[in-house]
Amino acid sequence: MPGNRTRKSWPSRTTTTAAVLALCAAAAALTGCSDTGESTSAGGTVSLRYTWWGNPDRAARTQEAVDLFEKKHPGIEVQTSFAGYEPYKQKLATQAAGGDAPDVMQLDYRMIDQYASGGVLLDLGRQRSVLKTAEFEPGLLATGKVDGKLYAIPQGRGTETMVYDTTKWKAAGVELPKAGWTWTDWADAMRELAAKTGKPGGTDPGQSEDAFEIWLRGQGKSLYTKDNQLGFTAADLTRWWTFTDKLRREGAVSSAEQTTQLDGSVENTPLGRGTAISETNWDAPASGYLVLVPDGISLAPMPSNEDGTPGQYFKPSMFMGVAADTGHPKESAQLVDFMLNDREAAKIVGASRGIPVNESIRDEIASDLKDFDKTIYEYQAPFEGKLNAPPQAPPSGDSALQTTFQRDYDQVSYERLSPREAAENYITEAKAELRS
Repeated sequence: MPGNRTRKSWPSRTTTTAAVLALCAAAAALTGCSDTGESTSAGGTVSLRYTWWGNPDRAARTQEAVDLFEKKHPGIEVQTSFAGYEPYKQKLATQAAGGDAPDVMQLDYRMIDQYASGGVLLDLGRQRSVLKTAEFEPGLLATGKVDGKLYAIPQGRGTETMVYDTTKWKAAGVELPKAGWTWTDWADAMRELAAKTGKPGGTDPGQSEDAFEIWLRGQGKSLYTKDNQLGFTAADLTRWWTFTDKLRREGAVSSAEQTTQLDGSVENTPLGRGTAISETNWDAPASGYLVLVPDGISLAPMPSNEDGTPGQYFKPSMFMGVAADTGHPKESAQLVDFMLNDREAAKIVGASRGIPVNESIRDEIASDLKDFDKTIYEYQAPFEGKLNAPPQAPPSGDSALQTTFQRDYDQVSYERLSPREAAENYITEAKAELRS
């Protein structure tokens, strides 16, 4: 996978976009941009609220696309807001619980079942006259369904990656990651990097449910079954945590103290802090490392199972959904359709939310992609037709179980519990969570 070795240089944005960003940065929360107001403004113009999470670059691109939407739909006004992932998730949960969900919202994979089953999301299948999905990959489109109804539309396509400091890895003289490498190859590379640099080769992946899922899928298993039960056993999780804990004890991956600082931001990762050479992440968010790793980063495929079976898959990087109680379902669906299917909007948004899932648009904008957007496209290209279909959206309890997963592994990394004890604790809690 070709790596991006230079900091991104984006074209200048409109005065409107700059003003929006300045306002949002000053507030540092969802309330930093207006997300209140009546559904219909004076004069009969329809007013929609549209919220998402992301960094300022994503916000700038999104606002520019929204401005274009308003220009093409003069009867619709869109009030936008954005925040970092954690504050966004918390506020959206509060809004949904209070019956005040925004008309159009960005959703994570793990939110779909929770909000669909809770009656928060509109069945978008009823808006097919407005919202076109014929050019979407069927497997990806299906991930937005719950009980056969389409509640969310994938907005971008991503896949997990091994991100590494290009200069430091090469300077260590360790063989670079390549397609087809296995988890054993990865572990050996982490040990060799640590021995030659005096730093952990990577962030301890034991705390990551995402990394565990890749490892698990390589063995033909899954996090969840089709009926939303666990797809693995305590023995499976024990093997994973024994593997990663051994590397931590050897100093090949980050210490407990470093790993427990993880909060979802790239700034607080060992790679971002300069205390490790690599780590796992999703490809689009990896752009955040560019300002933190002066000499540039590269993206490598995730390790495969020892028999060569990949666990990696194309996952919707995020979705768009519409509130079930929106006063303007048609106009909300028009905004979703525009953000996903309009050619001009696609060129503005680029790969800031992952590679577009509309197949014709993806091919059309490929030659125009630059900098890290191009890096992501080139990283994904070799996987076309080679990865298994993505799993269905996880059950609503998975959001809580991510925290449980990290907490139980903390007990392992601080040597308070053995991998087996922690795995058995997790399985017990997970089964109880999925029954609730």
